Amino acid sequence: MIKFTIDGVEVEAEEGQNVLQVALDNGFDIPHLCYHEALEPYGACRLCQVEITKGNRTRLTTSCNYPALEGIQVQTRTEKVIKARKMVIELLLARSPNVPVIKDLAEEYSVGTPRFTLGDDDCILCGLCERVCREIVGVEAISFLGRGSDRKVGPPLEINPQTCIGCGACAYVCPTDCIKVEENENERTIVRWGRTLPMKKCKVCGRSFAPWFQLDYFGKITEGIPSDFWDKCPDCR
Repeated sequence: MIKFTIDGVEVEAEEGQNVLQVALDNGFDIPHLCYHEALEPYGACRLCQVEITKGNRTRLTTSCNYPALEGIQVQTRTEKVIKARKMVIELLLARSPNVPVIKDLAEEYSVGTPRFTLGDDDCILCGLCERVCREIVGVEAISFLGRGSDRKVGPPLEINPQTCIGCGACAYVCPTDCIKVEENENERTIVRWGRTLPMKKCKVCGRSFAPWFQLDYFGKITEGIPSDFWDKCPDCR
């Protein structure tokens, strides 16, 4: 086990963990929007910045992609850390002034009206949707498009992504709720990507529970599962 301190409190970590993961596991409050424990750290939102002292050097860095190391000292609430977070929140608030989670952060950190030009985008380019589609689902139906101020997330060529299985994982991990899923007995639509797929009904209870395309994909990538497993909803299995 690795030992180091967070705000003067000694904590333990396993090799391979990152500082944010250890901090959250030990009850320290570090804001973050682009981090998910099931995905590789990305460091996009910059909210999880902390001050880390290693040897004689102290630096401001994102805690999600800084490895837990023996003997380091982590400070989560210094004046420099708070100032950096407030700037990030101000930029996020200027980009997405109507997103509840951003407004809550602005209130918590006493960030008022941004000094920058206000936008009206509910996507903060955290990359969680793109990463879960690529790293976990494995279909890569969406990706980052464009550069600079035109950068966005979407399907290639911004047309209906034919590889999207309609699983909704992108909507599940989205921190700003900008990816909507609409569903009825017959079909499910991932609104942001314009993908609509027919639903499959459980052969036991008759309830629609997932798109056919999603279940066919799962059937192809899994081994050792009975062929009729995907014919039943989770409750009837």
